[in-house]
Amino acid sequence: MPFVHPYTRIRRNKRHGWTREMFAENHIHRSQLILPIFVKEGEQIAIPSMPDVNVLSMGLCIDTVKRAYNEGISAVALFPRINKSLKDEFGGYAIKPNNLLCKTISAIKKVVPDIGIIADIALDPYTIHGHDGVLDIEGLVDNDKTVEILTKQALILADSGCDILAPSDMMDGRIRSIRSALEENKFLNTQIFSYAAKYASKLYGPFREAVDSSISLGSTDKKHYQLNPANINEAMRKVKLDIAEGADAIIVKPSLFYLDVVREIKNSYPTPVITYQVSGEYTALKIAAIQGIYSYEDVQIEFLLSCKRAGASCVITYGALEIAKLLPK
Repeated sequence: MPFVHPYTRIRRNKRHGWTREMFAENHIHRSQLILPIFVKEGEQIAIPSMPDVNVLSMGLCIDTVKRAYNEGISAVALFPRINKSLKDEFGGYAIKPNNLLCKTISAIKKVVPDIGIIADIALDPYTIHGHDGVLDIEGLVDNDKTVEILTKQALILADSGCDILAPSDMMDGRIRSIRSALEENKFLNTQIFSYAAKYASKLYGPFREAVDSSISLGSTDKKHYQLNPANINEAMRKVKLDIAEGADAIIVKPSLFYLDVVREIKNSYPTPVITYQVSGEYTALKIAAIQGIYSYEDVQIEFLLSCKRAGASCVITYGALEIAKLLPK
């Protein structure tokens, strides 16, 4: 008996490029990309472990922000690399009103006022030990003392013109403390994008090289305050608390290995979710492309679509400038 084809043929809607695009369930647009930028005093330097990414001088940083804005990118995330002589046990340079990040933000706002500026709230670029906060006598990060410093850091950055504060330190109660301080000091519209789901991942190595915290960190790790990669309920508890304390959006970091976390947050809360394609993920894609294994642009777009499919509103990626020109605004 001959096989009778069904009336429903899934392949019919795949026949033409225009129908494939018409029925695509997810899209990535330029406006949904956030570009991370490393900045330093003096001349730019290469990051050996990150192809095509440099730590930029302030002037080159401003030029890069201009390019990002002209390409339709919505926001940039700034990360400082400071001179070792400015580091101490408490990250004191982070709360200096005229520090590198404050000067950079003020300068950008004068030239590109309409792009969003995101600043990391954490002490690891500023401490001699490479941790995100102040250490106690046991060598662990002291939560409450760290929150006091982070709150001061947040106010200084808001005063310099920062649009979005992104606490990545993973201390308990820091969102409430920062939000309260912002309200009390009339920064009513300053947003908080919380790294509520930041995992103790092995994929941060190139980033730590870029901000010069890897050598300081040495053989220690951040497992006593960042999330356990084995856990999702732990992340959901942290997300729930940070939203209740005043976070405007949630950042999941890293991306690809944690898309189940993105989906769980998206299904549980109406708050926007952002995912960060971290330095190790970006570098892995880049190096494989350099080896001729695949087209970097094609795989990067596939990566970004997977983040969107999981429920991310936008993606932080070092490839934002390279990919933006391939995408609709």
